[in-house]
Order: sequence, then structure tokens, then C-alpha cells
Amino acid sequence: MNYSILNNILRATNAKEKLVSVLIDPDNRNYGQLETLLNICNEKGVNYLLVGGSLLSEGNINDTIEFLRTKTKIPIIIFPGTTHQVSNSADAILLLSLVSGRNPDLLIGKHVESAFRLKSSGLEIIPTGYMLIDGGRPTTASYISFTQPLPADKPMIAAATALAAEQLGFKLLYMDGGSGAINPVSSEMIKEVKSYTSLPLVVGGGLRTKHEIQNAFNAGADMVVIGNALELNPGLLNELF
Repeated sequence: MNYSILNNILRATNAKEKLVSVLIDPDNRNYGQLETLLNICNEKGVNYLLVGGSLLSEGNINDTIEFLRTKTKIPIIIFPGTTHQVSNSADAILLLSLVSGRNPDLLIGKHVESAFRLKSSGLEIIPTGYMLIDGGRPTTASYISFTQPLPADKPMIAAATALAAEQLGFKLLYMDGGSGAINPVSSEMIKEVKSYTSLPLVVGGGLRTKHEIQNAFNAGADMVVIGNALELNPGLLNELF
């Protein structure tokens, strides 16, 4: 297995370099708007493009990734919401295990169903401990996953969950307020998780301002993911960086 993307993330984390990823939902396909966003991503030096969503109802992940390939050389990582969100055209996939919930399908069940397909895909597979955090309102992710997010005011629960994920052998931690979250993951929770773990920490959901992104970085996030805020306003990336 080629771990080039994971190794690059680990190298950046060890060097205390901060990474920025943009999340693209194939369900929200406006290729004119997407091209504008990609031009800004290229200009600003965005590190990774994450592609996927909790509900893929109309968008075609292969078509979206192929379009991205014509407009950018930024590495593409699948952020799967379902077992159908696998494409050999991407560079890597975050193999998400929803460690914040107790739904066995999303802890191991769906992974078993996808194991042979992933093995033959040629994708770099990055085992990721995924934690949904209460962002102030119900999200598609919590609804589809049949799980409750971790309470936003209980940082030690998040720290214990993250530590257990590290002890189980995950290679990456992802704390997510969910698409459209009102509140981003708090600095206190990020600090607590980072103080107990050594894995690269990705934080997403509800990040809409430069101040919120900087707070996440200062608290210990190694990578931030910006998604929903860019769907209506691709130019926001110019304001954030």
C-alpha cells in the first residue's frame, strides 16, 4: 500500500505546517461555480480536495472527480458518506470509522462490505477515526448515521474517544461539526484531544471566518476542512487566506 498522502500529512504535522482542504459535495454540481472555486484553490495553494457527502442523491462522484482532474493538480481524497462513494480516479480515501457513535455498521459493517472493492481500487486507504461533534443543530451526517454527536461541552469525552481511536490503530483523527453546523468545534475540545493524542488532527464543520480557522489551528488542528461556506460564495476563500 502506498501511503504517500498520509506520509505527507504526517510530515507536515511533525513540521507544524498547517494544511487546508476544501470539501466538494458531488450533489451540489454547478461546474461554472466549481471552476471558479478551483481557480482560487490553485492560486491559494489549497493542499487537498475532499470529495463526498452524507447523501449522494444526484451527483456522480466519478464525473465530479474527472472534472476536477481537468482543472487542478491538487490531490483528491474521497470523504465517503456511503459505500457507493468509491472512485478509482481519486488519489486516496479516508476509511472512516464513526467512533463517536455506536452504530456497528459504521464502525465495521460497511467496511467489511467494501473491503474487496477497496483492495482492488488502487486507492491509498487512510484509516480515520471520525468523530461527529454537536454543531448546534441536527446535520445530515447524524441523521443518516443514526447516531448522536458528541456533546460540544464535553471535551474529555472527545479526548477519550480520540485516544481510544489512536490505541486501536487509526492513522488520522477527524473532528466534524457536520455540514452546515452553526458552531465550529470549540478550541477547548480541539486542545483536549490534541493533548492526549499524537495523530494528525483534522477539523471541519462550521468554519466560516478567518478567525474561526485560526482559532482551530491555534488550538491544535493540523488540517482544517472548509466546505459548506464555499458553496454559495467560492470567493470566500480569498477572504480566508
